[in-house]
Amino acid sequence: MSLTSIASKIFLPRQKELERHNTEAEAMQRRVLTRLVNRAGDTEYGHRHGFAGIKSYEQFVKSVPVNSYEELKDSIDRMRHGERDVLWPGRVKWYAKSSGTTNDKSKFIPVTDECLHHVHYAGPFDSVAFYLQNNPQSRLFDGRAMILGGSHAPNYNLPGSLVGDLSAILIENMNPLANLVRVPKKSTALLSDFEVKRDRIAREAMTKNVTNISGVPSWMLSVLSRMMELSGKQHLEEVWPNLEVFFHGGVAFTPYRQQYERLITSPNMHYMETYNASEGFFGIQNDPRDKSMMLMLDYDVFYEFMEMGSTEVIPLWAVEPGRNYAMIITTSGGLWRYMLGDTVRFTSRNPYKFVISGRTKHFINAFGEELIVDNAEQGLQWACQQTGAEVLEYTAAPVFMDAQAKCRHQWLIEFNRPPQDLLQFARLLDERLQQLNSDYEAKRYKDITLQPLEIIAARKGLFNDWLKQNGKLGGQHKVPRLSNSREHIEQLLKIN
Repeated sequence: MSLTSIASKIFLPRQKELERHNTEAEAMQRRVLTRLVNRAGDTEYGHRHGFAGIKSYEQFVKSVPVNSYEELKDSIDRMRHGERDVLWPGRVKWYAKSSGTTNDKSKFIPVTDECLHHVHYAGPFDSVAFYLQNNPQSRLFDGRAMILGGSHAPNYNLPGSLVGDLSAILIENMNPLANLVRVPKKSTALLSDFEVKRDRIAREAMTKNVTNISGVPSWMLSVLSRMMELSGKQHLEEVWPNLEVFFHGGVAFTPYRQQYERLITSPNMHYMETYNASEGFFGIQNDPRDKSMMLMLDYDVFYEFMEMGSTEVIPLWAVEPGRNYAMIITTSGGLWRYMLGDTVRFTSRNPYKFVISGRTKHFINAFGEELIVDNAEQGLQWACQQTGAEVLEYTAAPVFMDAQAKCRHQWLIEFNRPPQDLLQFARLLDERLQQLNSDYEAKRYKDITLQPLEIIAARKGLFNDWLKQNGKLGGQHKVPRLSNSREHIEQLLKIN
């Protein structure tokens, strides 16, 4: 009997529990909210907002305002200095450093013990539960797991308090037994210099029997590329013949899929998307035939939503499929009605399944075109399919008016495999965006408001160089895809 067949039995009760997501969504979410409010009743925030008198969602809405990071920042900073019972009971030792975009001032997200175990570790456990349910012949636990992580550093020099990438916090607090089945070793995983870490991970992992990998697609691809250089092999299954699944999240997988499929040609390879962030773990692709993810409803996360273009906040049970919503969360990390910054579009109810459509700050609406990241990903995928090109990284921003008084979108794209005809690629992308987005199509009508988009081919390594220049190489840092501002693209163009 294989180790996986024995370990699989641990997941059976949870697999049964997960079926409740199909029928009990509202009840589950109301129970989560009650639990969070009751737990934080004696905190400073709980006293200020009358948590003791909150007995329903409707009372919660009246008592607690919607918050951005700015509204909670002072409280979080006091917590970082050691104050207790501010946003959550007790003293919080861990803080996940998150920027959302690469140049914004960093955010420090509290990671409480409850949030660590009832959100951040619950998600990976359920990911494996779903995977084993879908793949009963799996040998997942008969080999090692390669998990990429960031790094951490002391928090205001307080004893035992640390700040860093969420992935580093998860590795630091992981059950010691898990270190027996994962690579690389902990000291390597927590190195701060990504280029040194990349090389060491590749050297440590290439001789191990790795069956599963987890991480952000862009940084994982960088590590795997280094491993292929060292091994001299052409395909990853020549190094890891038993590799069967990549649990990925953090950025959209679409731009990287072709590269992974060329690197890993085994028909037994699986890809499973997860929606995890510094603030929490929210969704899992529970059906490999469906690209949408299931919203996880019984963790310590209560969800609310605001339709884009509206100011009305609604609970989960009031959402409608097909609309774009900004996500608002309340968690056991002390985030109360917190604007996460991501936008989602539901594809179904019962169970509630969704796709990430973008970020509230990552879109272009300079001329009323409302272009979102989901449009960009689909447009690029179409243009790549038609031309055989492969996109590695990209960003786009508006050109408000050039010397000829013309307005357009400017795309800076680093190709892994460039198209033979860049103008044809640009035309295909532009046409596909018009098909996907009626607002964009209207603004492009007869080139009156918007001219055809422009593509500038970036040199190899440009985006990594820019991230490194800003101290953001590796970890969970992301390139901002779309922006109404030219700040990021101008910095990139200067070093292109």
